[in-house]
Amino acid sequence: MGKGILERIARRAMTERGFLVDFSEAALNEVEKIAQVDSGAKSPGKDLRHLLWTSIDNDDSLDLDQLTVAETLPDKTVKIFVAVADVDALVKKGSAIDEHARQNTTSVYTAGKIFPMLPEKLSTDLTSLNYHEDRLVIVIEAVISDVGEMQSSDIYPALVRNHAKLAYDSVAAWLEGKEPMPDAVAAVPGLAENLRIQDRVAQQMKGLRHEHGALDLQTLESRPVFVGDKIQDLRMDERNRAKEVIEDFMIAANGATARFLHGKKVPSLRRMVRSPKRWERIVEIAAQYNSQLPPQPDSSALASFLTKQKAADPLRFPDLSLSVIKLLGPGEYVVEFPEETAPGHFGLAVKDYTHSTAPNRRFPDLTTQRILKAALDGSPMPHSRDELVELARHCTEQENDANKVERLVAKSAAAMLLSSRIGDRFDAMCTGAADKGTWVRILHPPIEGRLVAGYEGVDVGSRLRVQLIHTDVEKGYIDFKKTQ
Repeated sequence: MGKGILERIARRAMTERGFLVDFSEAALNEVEKIAQVDSGAKSPGKDLRHLLWTSIDNDDSLDLDQLTVAETLPDKTVKIFVAVADVDALVKKGSAIDEHARQNTTSVYTAGKIFPMLPEKLSTDLTSLNYHEDRLVIVIEAVISDVGEMQSSDIYPALVRNHAKLAYDSVAAWLEGKEPMPDAVAAVPGLAENLRIQDRVAQQMKGLRHEHGALDLQTLESRPVFVGDKIQDLRMDERNRAKEVIEDFMIAANGATARFLHGKKVPSLRRMVRSPKRWERIVEIAAQYNSQLPPQPDSSALASFLTKQKAADPLRFPDLSLSVIKLLGPGEYVVEFPEETAPGHFGLAVKDYTHSTAPNRRFPDLTTQRILKAALDGSPMPHSRDELVELARHCTEQENDANKVERLVAKSAAAMLLSSRIGDRFDAMCTGAADKGTWVRILHPPIEGRLVAGYEGVDVGSRLRVQLIHTDVEKGYIDFKKTQ
């Protein structure tokens, strides 16, 4: 009962942290009453169903928040389009469904079960941009120069249709010349060329961001592999070209949204990583690689160091990335009022950044969508200033707690996988060092646990040899001791 045990652990952890694990009867009744919008009859804005919209996501993703497409203009610039599901059209502020979403603020993805922010009838059906379905959306379009610079942007409601449901890995393997074209791409005339245009523009935008100091961080993410109900392995989930297309298009869309709201002089939620929490330790780590960083936080200098190290030692670069991510500290939501300017996002090297492209699974994005729609049609703002400030605080707190739940269940899954390997020795790297404990990640399989003996003098980024001495699936404990 591996998966069943992990679901029970997830439910307990979520309840302890104040999440609503199940939808209320009132919310489920609302879902039943929501008739699917007759898009053809009620279509606001532009009818863009003819464009070659596609979704690119994980193989098993069912909550499709956005579609993308690109168009080459006569002057050789490229107009990119991001269509974001109009979730607000069906989920009304103050409804029972909305109250559940506001409390949790995010979908929680655990190894045992996914706990969606919205009922699945909405998030994977009525508000999901599903294949060959007409859907209401908010479109963010931007004109991108041949060096990746955004020259102009526009935002408006529209009606779209998803012409191909694509998966990251197969699209990336094709773009990188490793595998043949996916059947779903070949089936739509002109789609292959359009995806290549999207790929080229994304690489140009990424290149420009890195020139401005965006951090190229590459961590080792893993997901459990189950055979039936039993965990068999942890599979690496690596970045690839298709993920970079979506990532860079979303960064562009979120930046355009933030600037649009600032231009309309309305308050907005911003997403940011402030100056690094432990810059002095990042400087120390760089010195171990014979690189000198300035004493004050400098994203361009850090980006240059990371680029050099990625080229010099790509195999171990994810370990360095993980150390830097831990030392940068978590992101947070803040409110930017019209008369103020919020700090930028340190890791992305962008000044204007919000979360707007995933309203099916993040409440800040749904909130931004409501503000955006009010700004577009000149209606009253959906939140007062005080409400927005409280919402930013709550969303930050819940996101951090959701990450803790996901990590706990991931650790329980890892403890399950390692339970038969007590006494084994592993190469490891320190990923966290504080008064509350020292943490290490073994390299194969990539699993993190606590260093309970021999942690003196060990700090983030240190390499060491450890022995597995204890696991506890229920608590997600994996304990190591340092060995010679």
